[in-house]
Amino acid sequence: MPKITLSKIDTRAPKGLDKEKTKHKTNAILSQLEELQNLLFAEGKHSLLVIIQGMDASGKDGLIKDVFTSMNPMGVQVKSWKAPTAEELSHDFLWRIHQHTPSKGMIQIHNRSHYEDVLITRVHQWIDDKTAKKRFAAINQFEQLLTEHNHTTVLKFYLHISREEQLQRLNERMQVKEKMWKYNENDLKESELWDDYMKYSDQAFNNCNEVPWHIIPSDQNWYKNYLVANTILETLQSFNMKFPGMKK
Repeated sequence: MPKITLSKIDTRAPKGLDKEKTKHKTNAILSQLEELQNLLFAEGKHSLLVIIQGMDASGKDGLIKDVFTSMNPMGVQVKSWKAPTAEELSHDFLWRIHQHTPSKGMIQIHNRSHYEDVLITRVHQWIDDKTAKKRFAAINQFEQLLTEHNHTTVLKFYLHISREEQLQRLNERMQVKEKMWKYNENDLKESELWDDYMKYSDQAFNNCNEVPWHIIPSDQNWYKNYLVANTILETLQSFNMKFPGMKK
């Protein structure tokens, strides 16, 4: 599998790609996703775990709203991961994650994920390289467990934005009234550690790529939404699902 190096991957749509046509394609995909999610729920044989990683202001919240809003909320659950609680820290680092994996028929979305435990923890040197390697192995085993023993398909998306785009979006949070509620003074401090985040992201992705990562150019939301929606569409179509017959 090709090595992932974020600095070599573009953050924008290919030149010449028509924005309006792409948005039209996305809308058509969302209609199909609504139907497929209903089928997934009804059949009850498969489940989907959608992991969304990205730097601050990469558009994780907006992506969830734009791509999943049309689906039936009975079949979709969203978990946003924050700093672990005291209880969570008293267990292994995957303990809290496993409690929010999808049951059959469900789509579970993780806004950030267990990958924070090999990213921010390394950037701030809360764990050493030896511990990180053990966690890489545990993550691979965890994702394999979900895949092989619960018919869970794991889709991992990294929303890849440029540092320039991130700074612009963070500044908007201080200037645009409708976005001020998102402002967190710590975001700019974390942005100063950009190079470290890129380095440790590369290492995490390349050590935990048995379930492949999808690196999504995300400077333009319309292109980001299209890529993610289309990947989910192709995944659900691959399940070859059928509505169950009448219950006896």
